[in-house]
Amino acid sequence: MAETEVKQKVKIAEYGSWSSPITAEVVVESGGVPWPTISEIHTCLNAQNEETVFWSDLRATEGGRIVVCSWNKDQPDVVTWTPKGFNARTKVHEYGGGSTFVHKGHVYFSNFDDQRMYKQTSPTSIPQPITPEGKGLRYADGQMCEAVMKIICVREDHGVIETAKAKEAKNTIVSIDPETQEQFILVEGADFYASPRVSPGIGTLAWVQWNHPNMPWDTVELWTAQLSTDGKNLTEGSSRQISCNEGVSVISPRWTVENALYFISDRSDWWNLYEYIFNTEDERDVFPVEKEIGMPHWIFGQCSYATHPKNPRKLAVVCGGAIGILDAEIEKMETINTGFVSHQYPTFSPSGDKIYCIAGSTTRPFCLIEVDIESKKVEIIMDTKTCDIDPGYISEPKEITFPTEDNKVAHAYLYLPKNKDFSAPQGSLPPLLVRAHGGPTAATSPTFDLKKQFFTSRGVAILDVNYRGSTGYGTHYRRELYGNWGKVDVEDCCNGALHVANSMKAADREKLCIDGGSAGGFTTLACLTQRNEVFKAGASMYGVSDVEALVRETHKFESRYIDSLIGPLPECIELYKERSPIYHVDKLICPMIFFQGDEDKVVPPNQSELMFNAIKEKGIACCYVLFEGEQHGFRKSENILSTLQGEFCFFAKVFGYKPADFDCTLNIENLESVQT
Repeated sequence: MAETEVKQKVKIAEYGSWSSPITAEVVVESGGVPWPTISEIHTCLNAQNEETVFWSDLRATEGGRIVVCSWNKDQPDVVTWTPKGFNARTKVHEYGGGSTFVHKGHVYFSNFDDQRMYKQTSPTSIPQPITPEGKGLRYADGQMCEAVMKIICVREDHGVIETAKAKEAKNTIVSIDPETQEQFILVEGADFYASPRVSPGIGTLAWVQWNHPNMPWDTVELWTAQLSTDGKNLTEGSSRQISCNEGVSVISPRWTVENALYFISDRSDWWNLYEYIFNTEDERDVFPVEKEIGMPHWIFGQCSYATHPKNPRKLAVVCGGAIGILDAEIEKMETINTGFVSHQYPTFSPSGDKIYCIAGSTTRPFCLIEVDIESKKVEIIMDTKTCDIDPGYISEPKEITFPTEDNKVAHAYLYLPKNKDFSAPQGSLPPLLVRAHGGPTAATSPTFDLKKQFFTSRGVAILDVNYRGSTGYGTHYRRELYGNWGKVDVEDCCNGALHVANSMKAADREKLCIDGGSAGGFTTLACLTQRNEVFKAGASMYGVSDVEALVRETHKFESRYIDSLIGPLPECIELYKERSPIYHVDKLICPMIFFQGDEDKVVPPNQSELMFNAIKEKGIACCYVLFEGEQHGFRKSENILSTLQGEFCFFAKVFGYKPADFDCTLNIENLESVQT
C-alpha cells in the first residue's frame, strides 16, 4: 500500500491567542536574557599541558549567578568551576564585565557578594581570596603579568564615598600581589580606565582613559608607560599619551607577540582596527572598511579582535558580525563561513590553530564554537537545549529601512507572527510590539532571541528598532542622538510602527504597543507622552521617567552621560523637563505596566514609581511589579518568567484576546478603564 502523508489541520484563531511550545519556562531554561548567557572567553594550557577554553555562563535557574566553565578535547564534558555560594560577577561601572581571567590553568574572578578577587586552582578546590576584605574595592579587566607575577587590573574604590572623602568612586589601574594581597596604584587622576594590557616582552603597559562628561564612545585617550621590574610602579617619566583626538573613541588596546600595539578607533567614521607605529608616532588603519569592528564599551572584557599567539601579523577579527582572519601586513581579511551571522569574544587557542568565540544566528540561540583555522571546520562546544524547536514556530527577521523625520531614514528588524499550527482569520492583522533597545548607545541585532519568539509564535508581530543613535551604522548615525535623546528616538519608533501598519499593511493600526528597558524604557515613556496617538499600550522595564532626577541619583559611569544626549545642567534644565515623561503625564492616555528591580543603582526604583503613581491617579489602567534582589536587568529565572508572561497578559487584557496556554495574576489598577 502506498504511504499516505497526513497533514495536520491548521487551526484558525485570533492573533495573540495561539498556543506555542516556546513557553516562558523554555525561555528561562535558555538563559532568559536579551544578551548571550556565555561571555568572557579565555584560553590557556592547564596543569596537564592541555589546551583549555574557559568562559563565563549566566544561570538564571541558580538565582542569576555567573559561573566559570571549561572544556578541552581530552576531557570533552563541560566542567563547572564556580562552586555554590560564589558568583563570578564584578560591579565596576555597575554593568561589570571583565570579572574573570585565567593563568596557567588557574581561574581568577571577582565575587559578586563581597567584590573581592579570588583564585581557584582546580574545579574542585575552594576559591581563596587574594584581595582584602571590607574596603569597598571592586576589580575588573584583569591580566596576570607573568614577568613580575602581579595582577594588573582596573580598581574602583567605593570606600572613599563611605568615608566621606569623595562624592563618587575613585577609579585607578593597580598592580596586585596575589600572595600578599598588597596593592600598588600604577595610574590615577582620570575619571575612568579600561583595558590595561602589558606587552609580552618589554613590559610596556597600555591602557585607555577618559574623563567626565565623556563616555567611552566619545573622546578617549590611549596611553603607554613602562612597568617597573618589580611591577609595583611605572618607570618615572615613561607615561605618554599616544593617541587622542577630540571626539574620537579609542578602545581595546592589545599587544602582539612581538610587541606591536593594536587598538580600535572611530576616527574614520567607523570603528576600525589600527596599529600604532612607535618609530613614526603614526596610526595605521590596517583594514579600512565601512563597517563596525568595535562596539560601545558598556562592559569590560569585550573585544572584537584577538592577536595571534605566535604570528604577529595575523588577527582574528569580527567585522560587521562576520568573523575572519586578518593579515595586517597586506590589509586583507579572509572571512570564515561558520553558518552564524554574529560573533563575539574571538579568542585564539594557545597554539593559534583554533579560534573560540560566541556565535549566533537568526534561528538558534547563542553558542560557544571552535573554528579550525586551516580546515574551517566548526564545532559547537556549548549549546542550549532549545535548539531543537521546530522551524515552523520560528519567525526570522526581515531588515527594513523606513523614512522618518527631516528626510532621514532609520533601521529595524521586523518579525511577523509564525506558528505552523495556527492561522488568523482572513483579513485580520496582528498586534505589533515595537521594541526600543537600551543604552541608548547600543543596538539590537537579528540574532535569535527566544523572548521575541515567545511573542511571534503566539501571533504578535515585533518591530525591533535601531533608531538614530544606534551603533552599527557608523559614527555619524550614532551621533544623531546627541542633543536629541527623547526626540529622534521617539520619532523613529513611532514612524517605524506607522510604516509597518500603514505602508506595509503588516499590523493592526489599533493594536500598536511599545516596550523597552532602561534607556529603552525612557523612549517608551517618551513615545506615549509625546505621540499619544500612535500606541495603545506600553511596558517599561526599569525605565527613566525623570532625567534630572536620574542625573542626581545614578552611578558614576553615567552621571554625565546626559550632557551629550540632552545637554549640561543647570543650563539645560528646561530641556530636561521638556524631554522627561514625568512632566507630561497629562498627555498619556494608554495603559502601562512597569517592571523594576529594587536594588537597581543605574535607574533607581523611584523612576518607575513616580510614573506609575501619576498614571494611577489619572485613572488609567496600570500595573507595577517590583522584584526583590534584582539590579539593572533581571537575571533570576522566576522574575524573567513573571516579566515575560506579565507583559503578554497585560497587552492581552488591553487588546481583548486571551493567552492560550498560560495565565498569570496581575494587580492591575483601574482595570475597569480598559475597553475590550
